[in-house]
Amino acid sequence: MSGGLIALIVILVVAVIILFRSLKVIHQFERGIVERLGRYKETLDPGLKFLFPFVDNLLVRVDMRETVLDIEPQPVITMDNVAVTVDAVVYYYVSDAKARTYEVANFAMAVSKLAQTNIRNVIGEMSLDETLTSRERINAALRETLDEATDKWGVKVTRVEVKEIEPPRDIADAMSKQMKAEREKRGIILEAEAYRAKQILEAEGDKQNAILVAEGTRQQSILIAEGDRQAAILRAEGEARAIEEVSKAADKFFVGNAQLLKQLQVTQAALEDNTKLVMSDQSRLINVLGLGEKQSSGDSSK
Repeated sequence: MSGGLIALIVILVVAVIILFRSLKVIHQFERGIVERLGRYKETLDPGLKFLFPFVDNLLVRVDMRETVLDIEPQPVITMDNVAVTVDAVVYYYVSDAKARTYEVANFAMAVSKLAQTNIRNVIGEMSLDETLTSRERINAALRETLDEATDKWGVKVTRVEVKEIEPPRDIADAMSKQMKAEREKRGIILEAEAYRAKQILEAEGDKQNAILVAEGTRQQSILIAEGDRQAAILRAEGEARAIEEVSKAADKFFVGNAQLLKQLQVTQAALEDNTKLVMSDQSRLINVLGLGEKQSSGDSSK
């Protein structure tokens, strides 16, 4: 093999290597910062990109995804001179890859120090009680301050979360005792309320029972009175029917006798005056006086 052919093969291999090294793949979550001869040239979007060999250089790949930065715990003095230890985290994402690359040298350290400084400023203006009960207020103040400060770095701070605020041991013990006393107090109050509710329910049950008993007694009295009324009506109807029957019997059996008695009285008055009476042999008065029998006996003796 001649020397010229070997040189050609070497040149081709080197060219292929240079060509492959000039092809860059930028992932979806990345942006590429390209420098040409040491100066910023462009920001590469995701995809397959070609760089001129020995002229262009892919300086850095910037991750555009949201990232969490843990802030070192630090002691902070509150407004009422109580030392508390604060631990926080910062959530951010890169909005400008160029600014993120050229505006700040060590972004993580810069944000961490900036967050620690602002935590001291915010909590230093609050009392211990406000610090322990106003985490949302602290988070909002820190996020606003950090977002404003990191805007020129091409970074957007989405939120800041205070993970823990730890007071001194003696204050923590006192607060624990206070919380225990509050829980016991709340338990006593709840127990008293439960007992009161139970008494109210029992009284309500007794009231309902008394109402039911009274209602039952009233219904019983109504039924008894209704029964007595029906019995009285039936007795009155029976007596009325009896009187009616008696009246009918009197009309049937005693009206004629009364008329006969009247006739006897008239006859007696007439006889007392020696008045002569003419009576038909069919008259009922003949039978009453017994004259019919005498007449019959007289006729038989003749």
